[in-house]
Amino acid sequence: METWTVETDDAGGQLEVHTFRPLSAASLPGPKAPAEPAGVVMVHGTLVTDSLYWPFARNLSHMLGRPVHCYNRRGRGQSAPQPPGYSVETEVADLAAVLRKTGSADVVAHSYGGFVALNAARSTRIKRLVTYDAAVSLSGSLHGRWRPELEEAVTAGQLDHAWAHLVQGLGTAGPISYLPMGALRVLSIISAQTRLGLEMRSLLPTAVTEMRAVLAADATLHDFIALQTPTLMLSGGWSPSYFAETGRILAGAVPAIDFAIVPLQFHEGPLRPGKRLATRIARFLSGDHVNAAVGT
Repeated sequence: METWTVETDDAGGQLEVHTFRPLSAASLPGPKAPAEPAGVVMVHGTLVTDSLYWPFARNLSHMLGRPVHCYNRRGRGQSAPQPPGYSVETEVADLAAVLRKTGSADVVAHSYGGFVALNAARSTRIKRLVTYDAAVSLSGSLHGRWRPELEEAVTAGQLDHAWAHLVQGLGTAGPISYLPMGALRVLSIISAQTRLGLEMRSLLPTAVTEMRAVLAADATLHDFIALQTPTLMLSGGWSPSYFAETGRILAGAVPAIDFAIVPLQFHEGPLRPGKRLATRIARFLSGDHVNAAVGT
């Protein structure tokens, strides 16, 4: 793995990038050696850093024989903080900058990252795009997931309370999402004793800003109808149903989009061990479009 930086277009600083290459090219110098094929950029979700995606990125790189570049979005690691006036346009510009600097052609994106990537594909040249549980709000579809109590709790420094509202509101933690608030607060306290749990708590303010960005960018089908990028929208068979509903609606209206369910996968599919999801995505990025869409 190589660690390097990309400068943002708004002079806001830099984005921390981690690059994985197939074993045959692991010794190539620099972020993009001249002889290597165009890479893939991975865009992570909310309340996490890119490090959770490293095993997935490494597997995908080896399967494709191409470099895969993960980057920390604003407010994480060594990347610049979220700026005043942060919006989806901030993220779209950042993704475009990473694509240019790495010479990448394709994008794989998870959850909030899928929201970013789908919006980017409307204005940025992307050869192929795969999203997993993309958090896109269509005609107000995600407004009911927003809880003002989340922002109020973050502002008051009540992070256990905030985490509980986030988990219940989004429903992305599997059966845990349906526990009562008191039980979720206890789980938050327990998880804060781990490195990952502590990191997630520290990222709660960014989650508030990102959820606001999703709602502010609420779209209609017309906004995506002209999309030209071949896109595969995936959703886990055990993910909250609203992700699949959005994927089906978009695939039914936009010729460039296909949708498929990945059985036996939770919302955090790209973060879990195993190669099944990476294999599915590699097929599509390699041009096996028909096989990749089986199982819709």
